[in-house]
Amino acid sequence: MPQLLEDELFPSTPGKFKMERGHTMNRQFHRCFASTSTMFLWALFLIALTASYLSFQSFVDSGSRYFSASWGGIQWEKQVRNSAQIHRSGGMAVLVTGAAGFVGTHVSLALKKRGDGVVGIDNFNSYYDPSLKRARKSLLNNHGILVVEGDVNDGRLLAKLFDAVAFTHVMHLAAQAGVRYAMENPQSYVQSNIAGLVTLLEVCKSANPQPAIVWASSSSVYGLNEKVPFSESDRTDQPASLYAATKKAGEEITHTYNHIYGLSITGLRFFTVYGPWGRPDMAYFSFTRNILQGKSITVYRGKNQVDLARDFTYIDDIVKGCLGSLDTAKRSTGSGGKKRGPAQYRIFNLGNTSPVTVPELVNILERHLKVKAKRNIVDMPGNGDVPFTHANISYAQREFGYKPTTDLQTGLKKFVRWYLSYYGYSSKIVN
Repeated sequence: MPQLLEDELFPSTPGKFKMERGHTMNRQFHRCFASTSTMFLWALFLIALTASYLSFQSFVDSGSRYFSASWGGIQWEKQVRNSAQIHRSGGMAVLVTGAAGFVGTHVSLALKKRGDGVVGIDNFNSYYDPSLKRARKSLLNNHGILVVEGDVNDGRLLAKLFDAVAFTHVMHLAAQAGVRYAMENPQSYVQSNIAGLVTLLEVCKSANPQPAIVWASSSSVYGLNEKVPFSESDRTDQPASLYAATKKAGEEITHTYNHIYGLSITGLRFFTVYGPWGRPDMAYFSFTRNILQGKSITVYRGKNQVDLARDFTYIDDIVKGCLGSLDTAKRSTGSGGKKRGPAQYRIFNLGNTSPVTVPELVNILERHLKVKAKRNIVDMPGNGDVPFTHANISYAQREFGYKPTTDLQTGLKKFVRWYLSYYGYSSKIVN
């Protein structure tokens, strides 16, 4: 290419130019000029080549950042779709919020095991040790379940998930849990249990098709109700804690979205769920830890020195109730935010129907751990706890055959086995 340019500037055919007396100097000048021009063109070429490389490298880097982002991008969408793939006839594609939580992990595994598509979302907050949540996430990943790290308050993320997958169902378990913590950080309950719920409902109402929604309310909504056992038709307008109030607000909010937008919604009032992979803030979990460490445990008692009692419900029984609710949930009747007819709205109690006192819970743990607990008996403070819970589960029994099968003795034995294994204790403690 340089030789061609030089030939065009200085033709080799005689007679093309009339040379004057200074032809030698001119020829040298022209050769010098040609050489300079050639170098200049080469420089331009190299600059252009360098610019092209840098531009390409920038494109690769930006593409790499796009693909490696915590969410978004072609690879991410492919992972979401793969996780949501259904592997059974008549199966469902379920978005599970709070998937790295206690109940969320077990429900996700059960859905995947039977061939449903599952995609999880969790914000891995630090209300309790996030390493336990990370361990649950690893467990889910090992079973082919993707857990997206994000918050249900992030409407853009939720919309992106629905763009990638036409979810048939949503299992909404993400929430700020705990009764007593509400006195320390009330805003977290409003942010998660109310604002997060509304954000999710807004995305679901606009989805096409709209998913059926099953979500976790709580037995705490019964509050100061003294009629036992607690039935779904009982009054729930006397909450004893902010946590209970946010869950009650959630029931009213979901009813509104059901009425206006045709979303099929089922609320589940869980009664004191326990079992392997449980929450460290729960009494049975912290009692186990403190007993093994030789520390004292605080056991509350109610008015007139009456023992507190709870309707402890094993995690496998709760999972059966969650799956039964999903399986019997009817389709939402709206589309693109517009209601086309009345939609299903239900609330179920999911409990064990056999309340056990807290002192008896400790007795069972002592037997399984073969260690005597150091009990510190104190009167129950006014921190939002209620003296007893007792579920009437007849409605869930009629609707989808809900029947708990694990008593506290058996369930705690399974929990203790898991606890000892997870935290590296000798397995010989439990027979």
